[in-house]
This record gives sequence, C-alpha cells and structure tokens, in this order.
Amino acid sequence: MDISFYLKPAIFSFVLTVFFLVLALKYFPKWGLMDRPKRYGLKRGAIPYYGGLVIFLSFLIAVFLFVPLNAATIGLIIGASMIAVLGFFDDLLSLSPFLRLFVQFLAALVLVFVGIGILSINVPFLGTLEFTNFVYNGVFLLSAIFTIIWVMAILNTMNFVDGISGLGSGVSFVAGLTIFFLSINPNLHADLASQMPVAMLGLIVAMISLAFLLFDFPKPKILMGDTGSTFLGFVIATLAIFSGGKVATAFLVLGIPILDMLWVVFRRITSRKKFWKGDRKHLHHRLLDIGFSEKLIVSLYLLITAFFGFTAVLLVSSQQKLFMLIALAILMLVLALSLVFVPRKN
Repeated sequence: MDISFYLKPAIFSFVLTVFFLVLALKYFPKWGLMDRPKRYGLKRGAIPYYGGLVIFLSFLIAVFLFVPLNAATIGLIIGASMIAVLGFFDDLLSLSPFLRLFVQFLAALVLVFVGIGILSINVPFLGTLEFTNFVYNGVFLLSAIFTIIWVMAILNTMNFVDGISGLGSGVSFVAGLTIFFLSINPNLHADLASQMPVAMLGLIVAMISLAFLLFDFPKPKILMGDTGSTFLGFVIATLAIFSGGKVATAFLVLGIPILDMLWVVFRRITSRKKFWKGDRKHLHHRLLDIGFSEKLIVSLYLLITAFFGFTAVLLVSSQQKLFMLIALAILMLVLALSLVFVPRKN
C-alpha cells in the first residue's frame, strides 16, 4: 500500500487537533476548565486544563472517518472512551484510586471480550511462550490476564510520565509513529493491507500528539491532565497488541517510563507507602532537583525514546530487541546511580 494513502488522515488529524486546541484556549477559561497551580505549590497563573478532551474528540472523529469499524476497533473505542471519561472526572473530582483501577480493569476487559489479546510472546533463546493453554468458556485465561495487566501498566505509565509539560504528548508521538512504521514494514508483514487499521490508528495518535506537543512545549499553553495521558496510554497499549503483537517494541519505546514506574512503585511499597499516592521521586523530578531545566529533560527523554523507537523499527529478531532492552536497563541504572551521587540544586 502506497504511503501517500496515509497522508490525508495524518494532515486531517493534525489540523483538527490544532483547531480544537485554539478553541479550547479561547473557551476553557470561560467555562472554568483551568488547572490549580497553587494546589501543587506552583507560582504561576492558571492555564487551561482538561486538554485531554481535545485529544479524545479529535481521535474519535479521525477514527470514524478513516478507520474501518469492526469488533476490535469498536472495542478499542468503547474502552478508550471509558478511560477518557474516568480521567475527566478524576481531573475534576480527584476520584478514589481504587475506583480508577476498577474502571481501568473494566476497560481492559472490554478488549478481551472483543478478541484483542496477547496470545503469545517470543522469548529470546527460549522460544515462544503461549497464553492459549487454558480456556474457559472460549476465553484464553492466561492471555486475558496478561492483556489486562499490560494495558493497565502502560496506561498508568503514561499517566506517571506526564509530570512535565511535553513528556506525555512527546512520548505518545514517538510511540504512535513507531507503531505506524512497524505496521507498514513489508519485512515484517506479508499482507500489509491487514495492517492498515493499526497503522492508521498509530498515525492518528502520532499526529494528534504532535499537534498537542506544539501547545504543550516548551512553554505550556494547555495541559492534557489525566484525561489525555491515561487515554493515550490505553490506546498505545492496545495498538501494541492489536493486529500483530508489538508488545516488545512498545516496551522498548516506552522503556524509560516503564522502568521508572516499576522503580517508583517498588520503592513506595518497600517504604510502606501507598503505591498509588504520587510524589516527586520520578526520574524527571529527580533531574529537576539537580538543576536540569524542563526543556532539557523533555528533549533528553524524546531523543532517547526516538532512538529506541527508530531502533525498534529496524530490528527484526527478538534477540536483537532483547539486547536493546538490556542496553536500556543499563542506561536507566547509570542514570539512577548518577542521581544518587549528584547533589541536589536546592
């Protein structure tokens, strides 16, 4: 399939998002849809919040116009809509973490019931790990469990990484673009036509995220909130398993945010703290503490993410991706040790 086939939806998604963002900047202040900087100890004026509504609306319109609707696509839309609505009310009312996790579980469960799931994983040097061995009422139980855990983990990873303006939208842009190029790679797929829906969805996510990034970085004019970060996380997690299984690639692209989330949760649990309660111990917060600017942190994140995304497109074998994951883990370890010994700015 000619890549020019994707040009129109890419331009449309980008322009539509920019248009909605311009409207949001005008009307959100009138509607009271603003952030609360004093609540977080920030010394700046309030700016428009709930930008995730723009992301969600732009995504829905683009998908209905350019993506064929089948059971899997409809399941994605339903689950993503649940997450967007949940994120909006969480931004508005600060919902209970248990309620959030429960709705996230239900949204992931929707994917399982429409047939979106991780059926197997290629483990380097060990072979293929199958998740189809245990079946109950036509449902692959291991596949369902692994799929739900994966979706909820990536969803919350994207929420965690959205601690600095530009990180969430930038990482989503790279992830969406990586999934797009993987889906149209003839060396990976004999039938490129079958990959058209996931390629289109990945491109739509990338263009919407790029448009938002222009308003989100380097100086934020609007924030996406949990409405946007969790929605993007849910869609990216789903696309990684949607039509072809790109879980290893998604893990590679989102490697730094995922490893950061695992470390932060592990530290909170071992410190006997509530793992769902936010703090300023994430990697980007630690970098801020030692004097890095937000602009520099976002730029470093995106450069590293783009490098691993580009590498993921070029690498074919699972062994090669394993070596890159090991390299990524070593990079995170070096960063962590460096932050321990570098004195804080304050």
